[in-house]
Amino acid sequence: MKFIIVGLGNFGASLAQKLTAQGNEVIGIDTRMEKVDLYKEKISHTICMDATEEFTVSGLPLEDTDVVIVAIGEEQGSNIMATALFKNMQVKRLISRAINPLHEKVLVAIGVDEIVHPEEETAERWAKKLCLKNVVDSFELSEDFSIIEANVPKECVGKTIREVGFRLTYNLLVLTIMKKTEVKSVLGKSRTEFRIQGIARADQTLEASDILVLYGANDDLQEFLRQ
Repeated sequence: MKFIIVGLGNFGASLAQKLTAQGNEVIGIDTRMEKVDLYKEKISHTICMDATEEFTVSGLPLEDTDVVIVAIGEEQGSNIMATALFKNMQVKRLISRAINPLHEKVLVAIGVDEIVHPEEETAERWAKKLCLKNVVDSFELSEDFSIIEANVPKECVGKTIREVGFRLTYNLLVLTIMKKTEVKSVLGKSRTEFRIQGIARADQTLEASDILVLYGANDDLQEFLRQ
């Protein structure tokens, strides 16, 4: 996949390096030349430019880019301006970093596809969400093993855990299943929640709306999600 990451601070630089290491093509952008020089050997491409200027941004390969991530954290105004500019240029998928609740409301109004909260979410988790099909969330236990939340692949819908063969075929352990449930508030309004079903049983049938909680080696998780 091809990514553009604007802002090479701690979060942006870490995410850019992880995505590059996973074999993706990444363009890292920052206004500070020292940041561009620092990461030029660790990220596919680094460019020193101002992503709030329409003329310079229009020269980027936006049509060939799968995801644009605005990771600017220090300057809220620059973040909003860059996000709005990429939105106007109709990039395929736009993700932006929110600094506070009011900033998040502005980003929602602009129409971003997703919002990043680096104080709560790590670059490692976002790298998995962006690169692995069906991943909802992830938690890295070590360099080699993770627990992830993933949508049920179409090929597995209607089958039991035993029939899919998570353990024997993929060397993965299904810890539990989260099922979509309609819950009514005290005011009578309905909302959707995902409720944990307890320890997964081999005879449980998987539904399209289920969320799987899987444990295994990162290589095995990636192999399963690529099926």
